[in-house]
Amino acid sequence: MSNKKQHRPSLKDLAKELNVSIATVSRALRSSPEIGEEMQRKVKELAKKMNYRPNPFAQGLRKEAPKIIGVVVPNLETHYYAAVLDGIEDEARRAGYSVISANSHEDCVTEAQAIDNFISLHVEGIIACLAQDTTDYSHFGEISDMGIPLVFFGRTCLSEQFSSVTANGDEAAQMATQHLIDTGSRRIAFIGGPNHLDMVQRRKHGYLEALRDNRIPIDRELVVCNKIDYQIALEETTKLLQKPNRPDAILAFNDIVTFAAFTAIKQQGFRIPEDVALIGFTDDAHAAYVTPRLSAIVDQSHLMGVNACQILLKHIQGDTKVCKKIVPQQLVIRDTSAKNKI
Repeated sequence: MSNKKQHRPSLKDLAKELNVSIATVSRALRSSPEIGEEMQRKVKELAKKMNYRPNPFAQGLRKEAPKIIGVVVPNLETHYYAAVLDGIEDEARRAGYSVISANSHEDCVTEAQAIDNFISLHVEGIIACLAQDTTDYSHFGEISDMGIPLVFFGRTCLSEQFSSVTANGDEAAQMATQHLIDTGSRRIAFIGGPNHLDMVQRRKHGYLEALRDNRIPIDRELVVCNKIDYQIALEETTKLLQKPNRPDAILAFNDIVTFAAFTAIKQQGFRIPEDVALIGFTDDAHAAYVTPRLSAIVDQSHLMGVNACQILLKHIQGDTKVCKKIVPQQLVIRDTSAKNKI
């Protein structure tokens, strides 16, 4: 007996074979009057030939007529995504919807599979945040073609097609960098994530604008944009700190990068903030419970989830207007950022 898992034919497989959209296949299998008899016949014959079977769980759900929203997040271990999901669930519950969540683990293939699973489950809408290595957006394009409402939060793509909820990362990064400058820092490093992510672009832009406003030369060696990974961020920060002309402050992209930088500074024997100041984009709870207490740029993550769900519900009800919502971040100053007390 083979241990290899057999691939179960999906709507996507049928659509690819016939060179039609997934929506056409779905409607043909339901004998929708929108699809001609000849196409219905072709789809049903191919489905029989390929041994296609509709998801029985999804069929059972449809009989009970529940209202379900699918949510894809990159990393459920991170407080930010857990808090956003909590906001989505709170708002969905108030509107009589249930939520099914999937963790992409920052992997594009896993993300695409999660979307495919949601389609099979006939969810009424989807909320998503891009995995960090997603550069092919075709699986989201298919959702648009099928008419399934989709709202992005945090990391977004296809901005002309889909609504989104984001933070004002550019303004927050500029404000944080300005605070570092005002309190004595001059060689400020930015440790970010992959450059193609719009969230990284916004935060890096704000950091660079603050340097330009203060006529501080931009040193490209101090701008490090790599994979969002604790070990990689730890190594990158260590390399920066071992340079002869090391940074005297760091602005860190998110909580994973922030705490990697925090650890690297301490491991290298530097004092925070006297030797190296630090501000990170991270959640408020963890920032307050380390020593020294961390200055942080804090998302209103629960509110982001509520807003994303509210927009999605409007789309489900028929509102097709693309909506862009910005939820402000808050700069919380504690002990890690001010070389000169203000």
